[in-house]
Amino acid sequence: MRNNSLLLLGLSAFLTTAPALAQQKKPTSAAATASAGGTRLVEKVTRKPGELVIPYEKYVLANGLTLLVTEDHSDPLIHVDVTYHVGSAREQIGKSGFAHFFEHMMFEGSDHVPQGTFDRVTLGAGGSNNGSTNRDRTNYYETMPSNQLERTLWLESDRMGFLLDAVTQKRFEVQRATVKNERGQNYDNRPYGLVSQYVAKALYPYGHPYSWLTIGYLEDLDRSNVDDLKQFFLRWYGPNNATLTVGGDVRPAEVVALVEKYFGTIKRGPAVQDMTLPTPKLTQDRYVSYSDNIRFPLVQLVFPTVPQNHPDETALDALAEIIGGGKNSLLYQNLIKPQKAVAAQAAHPTAELAGEFTLSARAFPGKGLDSLEYRVRQSLSEFERRGVRDEDIQRFKASREATLVTSLGSVSGKVSRLAANQTYSGNPNYLTVELQRLRALTKADVQRVYTQYIKGKKAVVLSVLPKSTPTAPARPDNYTVSKEAYEAPADEYKGLTYVKATDTFDRSKMPGAGANPEVKVPALWQEQFQNGLRVMGTRSTEVPLVNMLLTIRGGHRLEQLDPGKAGVAALTAYLLNEGTQKYTSEQFAAELERLGSSITISPGTDNTTVSVQSLTKNLPATLALLDQRLLHPRFDAADFARLKKQQLEGIANQSTQPTVIADKTYAALLYGPGDIMSVPVMGTTTTVQSLTLDDVKQFYQQYYGPDLSHLVIVGDVEQKDVVAKLGFLQGWGRKGLRLPADNPSKQPDKTRIYFVNKPDAAQSEIRMGYLALPYDAAGEYYRATLANYLLGGSFTSRINQNLREQKGYTYGARSGFQGTRYAGPFTAQAGVRADATTASLVEFGKEIKGYTTGISDEELQYLQTSVGQSDALRYETGQQKAAFLARLLEYDLTPDFVQQQSAILRGLKKEDVQATAKKHLPIDNMYIVVVGDRGKVFPGITTLGYEVVEMDAEGNRLSKSVPAAGTVTAAPAAAPAPDAKTVKKAKSKAKYEDGRKTKRKQKKDDDSAKVKEKGE
Repeated sequence: MRNNSLLLLGLSAFLTTAPALAQQKKPTSAAATASAGGTRLVEKVTRKPGELVIPYEKYVLANGLTLLVTEDHSDPLIHVDVTYHVGSAREQIGKSGFAHFFEHMMFEGSDHVPQGTFDRVTLGAGGSNNGSTNRDRTNYYETMPSNQLERTLWLESDRMGFLLDAVTQKRFEVQRATVKNERGQNYDNRPYGLVSQYVAKALYPYGHPYSWLTIGYLEDLDRSNVDDLKQFFLRWYGPNNATLTVGGDVRPAEVVALVEKYFGTIKRGPAVQDMTLPTPKLTQDRYVSYSDNIRFPLVQLVFPTVPQNHPDETALDALAEIIGGGKNSLLYQNLIKPQKAVAAQAAHPTAELAGEFTLSARAFPGKGLDSLEYRVRQSLSEFERRGVRDEDIQRFKASREATLVTSLGSVSGKVSRLAANQTYSGNPNYLTVELQRLRALTKADVQRVYTQYIKGKKAVVLSVLPKSTPTAPARPDNYTVSKEAYEAPADEYKGLTYVKATDTFDRSKMPGAGANPEVKVPALWQEQFQNGLRVMGTRSTEVPLVNMLLTIRGGHRLEQLDPGKAGVAALTAYLLNEGTQKYTSEQFAAELERLGSSITISPGTDNTTVSVQSLTKNLPATLALLDQRLLHPRFDAADFARLKKQQLEGIANQSTQPTVIADKTYAALLYGPGDIMSVPVMGTTTTVQSLTLDDVKQFYQQYYGPDLSHLVIVGDVEQKDVVAKLGFLQGWGRKGLRLPADNPSKQPDKTRIYFVNKPDAAQSEIRMGYLALPYDAAGEYYRATLANYLLGGSFTSRINQNLREQKGYTYGARSGFQGTRYAGPFTAQAGVRADATTASLVEFGKEIKGYTTGISDEELQYLQTSVGQSDALRYETGQQKAAFLARLLEYDLTPDFVQQQSAILRGLKKEDVQATAKKHLPIDNMYIVVVGDRGKVFPGITTLGYEVVEMDAEGNRLSKSVPAAGTVTAAPAAAPAPDAKTVKKAKSKAKYEDGRKTKRKQKKDDDSAKVKEKGE
């Protein structure tokens, strides 16, 4: 992934006959439906009114490319997906990671689309693009304004047919570094990031294509070369191994003509056969373990099951929900509620060749994993005794219904489902098969799959142990990988040749784009209740779903009035998600699941939000539950004690995560000790320990009220119908609330580096910035966000292109302003390779300082078109519309603020951007936070000319600061990067001093030891 199988049942009005009503027509004669270019219409599926079916037309080109087209004029946009039926499962031992690596290379330019053009064209048109790789497929996709259809197809076809000559050694090396950074960020530097790697090695035989991760191993990436990548492309990236799916505001005939033009001449690749492999057979439980920078020991049991689309998949999914899918599950009742585990769950992920029934539980610190494994297995035994109940099946089916409806609320969701169904089953309309299986699911089916795949069967049992605390695994390791039965596969890469297409048009000329589509702000309605609650909504009939978002102003900010109770806002929100006066926590969860609805209360810095989602037909029952959750909480003492303990553990756990450490340290510096924003939303150990249930009740009574709240409603419902059902909110009593005033802290007098040691960190986390501006829609803040777009606000920004695309230091780097009603920070940030920390700081400084010297005419035009044409993507889904309406109410805006912003953007000049940058990018007065391994990072950053202050993970200064070496430079760019000799000497000195420190008496406090060391 660049940094950037659910079923439906129960819509009784039409869904019970959906498979029969969907009109699936297959042409009677291939010749009669073939175009002049040889493209055949294979089938056409239409939809009758009221059906929840994705209509499409399926074509096959002469070169084997499968084309799916789904017409949807609900929004002026398109979504294009090219899925190649190749993932890491097509790799070989010693050459892992190629499929994912090649995903990155596909963005590096082709014959007629020079490097960088792909992103400039798609993002510059206000669209988005990305790609992803899994075990079985790689896909590339773009969401664009509808006038960009031809350009998008031109881009995708050029990299399908004209890629290899543009693949250079330099681009290869940069993207290899980027992939390594991705592994470091998402696996090596993340708590529990290697769980899937250990499971894969233990569950599947040596050489099995699922025995390694899609990301691959670093040593395999190091051994790879450009020729390996080219051979991989030639073998698997032919049009006959691809599905092109186009959806949205299109006409099928136009799409077919354009696809024939741009894809039709690309040569067919080698034939690709489907793979089938037997399910792994385990003769004993395989115990494996590893140590990680974690607080909570983890035990995970994995049983081999069935691949996706297998007839038993649905029943196994239901089994996972019953055992560990919610508050009524056995794992919740047996482990979480009695506080025997911090977290526990069950899941049944499947892939094309295999499935894995997974049970996971995290123990409290210091608790043994042997007892936790025992409790997990006891829950399985309990399932055998209790069996499957009618309500289990009802809840499972209802939740699947709602999930599918939600997924089809966007063109991208529809296109993705069609593409996946075609790739894995050959039938884009596979939804009907899934639907029939779900409708037919019985209690006996679930009981049978438990007996067949779980009961008495052997599993991989993984223990993940904290490095900092001695903890025994569930059992001693008893499994090592054996290579005895491995047989090397046949060579798939013999005799491959690169043959380019021959076109009858000039492919080097980028197609023009039609007129920009007209994007309309959603038509809205407004009401204000007598108690002050403001309500705004819009009708959306695309799917039978309603989204509601209630915003209660204040949140964490309200704790400014009593900082000693920091964390009470979060704890209140968590407790409101439990029981009510009418329902226990479990009963409430069961009612939601039965309806396929969700009601979630979430704490935040400035607000507490209540998110509601419901099928239209179930809205009255869902609103009755909202009344209970919001206005009639139970405030049970046992729930309070459990949630308080979990919150304290969560606070303690933050010290294991480099990203959280960086964010906490940065916030403490930005806001200073007198501002509640210097404290995390969850509070501190000291403040949360002192909280009582009465504190929570008082916070709720004092700050949950309608006078500073607003509600937005988006969905398939009329204003009069939904407002009539909101009587409980109209009776919500006023509180006479006033929000705390903003009190920005003093800005830094000069730029300093604040360093936090994270031993063995594979990457360093960088935060760089200052407390800047509050939000406004058409003033200084909006202009600052426009100026930042080119600096660090998009994938094509200067910062990201430098640190990621040119240097390969990071998986992604960005910058941005984050104002709300209160002043928020400007922040430039990235997770970077440890050995590139110093160089990354230099480049950050160079880009920020250089940006104040001005931008080019080309950059200004790009900014105006990219931001100006993005409206087509802003209001598509119910959640997007709800967020837009919530912004109107949050900041007292009128819908015409969109036109105001457009006018500012159109009138923007280079001089305006430069003036804004000079004013709001004070490079000499910023905080720089670096979290990383001291031995790898510290020597280098002390050479940059800045004072360096060492801190611990809690924000405490550990020592006297390291003064700047010589005169403090105006920016990192002005400080020369240290030469190899200087760095080596600094590292040697640091190693010597560290050695001396370890020989001192162990009774000395760590902090005083470091102070003494610096004073010598």
